[in-house]
Amino acid sequence: VQLVESGGGLVQPGGSLRLFCVASGFTFSSYAMRWYRQAPGKERELVAHISSNGSTNYADSRKGRFTISRDNAKNTVYLQMNSLNTEDTAEYYCYARAYNYPWNEYWGQGTQVTVSS
Repeated sequence: VQLVESGGGLVQPGGSLRLFCVASGFTFSSYAMRWYRQAPGKERELVAHISSNGSTNYADSRKGRFTISRDNAKNTVYLQMNSLNTEDTAEYYCYARAYNYPWNEYWGQGTQVTVSS
């Protein structure tokens, strides 16, 4: 099982990035997918959630700036991030959780996003 994130990098305030998470080794379409992030010295926090049928939820501060989507044919989940600010600097992690017992869950290794001028 693998979740491989990519797309992170250095971006100026106000800029955009698109993160990718490619899944393998499990039935992607049967899993809810999420993006989390963790800034230095802070706890990991939920960024966005997408269910297997495409319904989405966002943490309040990301609503309107971030968009999560998925392509079940490509086993890929995306996070489009716009109007980035310095507080968005963090390691971003992809997460998968099964809907059924034994409720398997998987984490990616993370991709770093740095917002700085």
